[in-house]
Amino acid sequence: MIASTTMLWGVLRSHRILPRHLMLSSRRFQEEKAPKVKSLPPEERGRYKVATIPNAICAGRIAATPLIGYLVVQHHFTPAFALFTVAGASDLLDGWIARNVPGQKSLLGSVLDPVADKLLISTMFITMTHAGLIPLPLTSIVILRDVCLIAGGFYKRYQVMSPPYSLNRFFNPQVSSMQVVPTMMSKINTVLQLSLVALALASPVFDFSVAANEAIFALGCATAVTTVYSGLQYASGKAIKKL
Repeated sequence: MIASTTMLWGVLRSHRILPRHLMLSSRRFQEEKAPKVKSLPPEERGRYKVATIPNAICAGRIAATPLIGYLVVQHHFTPAFALFTVAGASDLLDGWIARNVPGQKSLLGSVLDPVADKLLISTMFITMTHAGLIPLPLTSIVILRDVCLIAGGFYKRYQVMSPPYSLNRFFNPQVSSMQVVPTMMSKINTVLQLSLVALALASPVFDFSVAANEAIFALGCATAVTTVYSGLQYASGKAIKKL
């Protein structure tokens, strides 16, 4: 019955028996469902690409995150510090490639890069708290903020997406495209979080002095303040825009 209905619909369309407004509505739905990337200007085509160098680097950083966390839990701080340094350098590298190499900046990358960063930072905060390197209250603030950001991002995506709703269209960057644009405070917070993790992880490796550890504590306080402030900015929707 379904096959017969589908065939009848196709015949009616091919012979232009359907009313014009129904044919136009069907055509608009198909264009919304799958925009023709080839019809876009060359500088715009990369926005919908998945296989890019920055995305591959982000995927590698995500894959390395559990290993770094495991090393911290096992108190193997020296190799953990080395791998974390490489991961931080890869974050700078994929950002530079996306900004400077034509066709490498994508909508997926604008989402995948902060996700990879947050996964790495959250893993480091949790495992380093387990190892006694970062206080639990600060880790709780960081993790709560990230969970709220993820939940808020999914809700914002649902808000800006046009019907019909499905998982395939929800995760399709070509449908109701949106982009995550970090705020200045968020960038400062990311730098502070990475610096705190790097210094706290380096402390047992290089046997920091008491004064150095007190400076790390002050850095943790600044990190807590910027974490809360940038989280409120994301909650207001300033970092997400519809394209």
